[in-house]
Amino acid sequence: MSRLLLLPAIAIAAMVLPLKGEEKPAAAPPPAPDSENRTKPGDADPFEAIVRIEAAFLQPDYRIPWQGGRPSSGSGTGWLVGKNRFLTNAHVVSNSTKLIIRTMNDPEPFEARILFIAHDCDLAMIEAVDPKPFEHLKPFQIDGIPKLNTEVIAVGYPIGGDRVSVTRGVVSRIDFQSYSHSGIDQHLAIQVDAAINPGNSGGPVLQNGKVVGVAFQGYSGSVAQNVGYMIPVPVINRFLKDVEDGSYDHYMDLAVTDFPVENPAQIKALGLEDNGLGVMVANVDGASCAAGLLEVGDVILSLDGSPVYTNGLIRVDGELVNMNEVVERKFAGDKIKAEILRKGEKKSVELTLKRYLPYLTLGEQYNQRPKYVMYAGMLFQPMNRNLMEAHSIRDPLVNYVFDNYMTKEIFKDRPEVVILTTILPDEVNSYLQGYQHSIVDEVNGMKIKTMKDLAEALKKKEGDGKFVVIKLLEKNRPLVLKRELADAAHPVIMQKYDVSEESYLGDE
Repeated sequence: MSRLLLLPAIAIAAMVLPLKGEEKPAAAPPPAPDSENRTKPGDADPFEAIVRIEAAFLQPDYRIPWQGGRPSSGSGTGWLVGKNRFLTNAHVVSNSTKLIIRTMNDPEPFEARILFIAHDCDLAMIEAVDPKPFEHLKPFQIDGIPKLNTEVIAVGYPIGGDRVSVTRGVVSRIDFQSYSHSGIDQHLAIQVDAAINPGNSGGPVLQNGKVVGVAFQGYSGSVAQNVGYMIPVPVINRFLKDVEDGSYDHYMDLAVTDFPVENPAQIKALGLEDNGLGVMVANVDGASCAAGLLEVGDVILSLDGSPVYTNGLIRVDGELVNMNEVVERKFAGDKIKAEILRKGEKKSVELTLKRYLPYLTLGEQYNQRPKYVMYAGMLFQPMNRNLMEAHSIRDPLVNYVFDNYMTKEIFKDRPEVVILTTILPDEVNSYLQGYQHSIVDEVNGMKIKTMKDLAEALKKKEGDGKFVVIKLLEKNRPLVLKRELADAAHPVIMQKYDVSEESYLGDE
């Protein structure tokens, strides 16, 4: 992930979309074929190890978080990577309640389940509940990064038919790209001009019969023509290695921003050699593994012995790639040696990698029930990307907090930014609509840092206990309710709007 260089709003993220298959009403499964027409061991087509994945979803509704969500369905592609182990995209199976897989020569549906899911790199591994029908299939071999201008084929089950589809194209670019599934992560990606359409997601991209990538996203609309992306082998291999111990531990982050040192006067002032090497540290997050080791103004000259060029590129396995690729290939607890120039003096520092948790607030959330607290018709929720999009929040202060949640280290004071998102109309909360989309700062004098703080504060009866006073961040007028009336109206509003639970704080 190029979290070293990532900025809050990346234009490409709005244009590049995961290629999830078409949504359609669930259809009754076809009758099982006669046994004599079934593919027998030894008769397997090489593409039979590529399966169609059909999923039923329950999409959480952040506008009505007390409800289960909206049912939908879609399709994608997966391929055999090991014994009863099928690799696909995370976005193909995220929020799924049921998975079905089918092979090209056997229309019978087989139930499947998720083993591991990695939202940060849009990969997932699933298995068939009954492995016997797939025992004769041969897993695909994984190769390496294909060369530019070499031909590849994308194989999958795109929209427009139920049979396997094969398209050809050439490798046109190898670069770091935004992974739109999470909305914030960047990794190495390969651009191809093969037709990659919704439903192709999760399918293998092959060269000489070996896997060189996984199809996962493309441009929407008329932004670009014949431009698709595949997840390359280094990302695939890292995922497979990560899950060997039975769990997925995620990518690590330096949580450092940088900028190139290219101005001749600046190079001279910093005491650098004019050799095209070095990027300057612009910010070091206090919660990162680099805190206390790297400083603003340091110039990074090399990582793990490989020179860092002024444009932020580094040579890995003979290829020039973003310097974050050094971090990409490591795991929690691994170390990176950085050679830096600090105030004209060369130094060597060793960084022990760890996951950067504040980053999660800015990414899309999956397979999670939304947290909320309801009181007297007022709906309070923690800030995250799903919430911002669902409620179309445009409040300048809330957007500032969201955009600067990491860079200004707001997470230190507010691990959960609590927002009053909705007010369900009732006499007790009349004339309070203008407070919607505001950040809760205090309730009856208690500072609100988390949703649990809020739930506790709303139940406390401080002072004379006659009022509930809610102070909103940078709002001059507090929101005030008469407690006796609010407490009496609360169950009535819950029943009126069919709110089943007054809160969910993620304790399940």
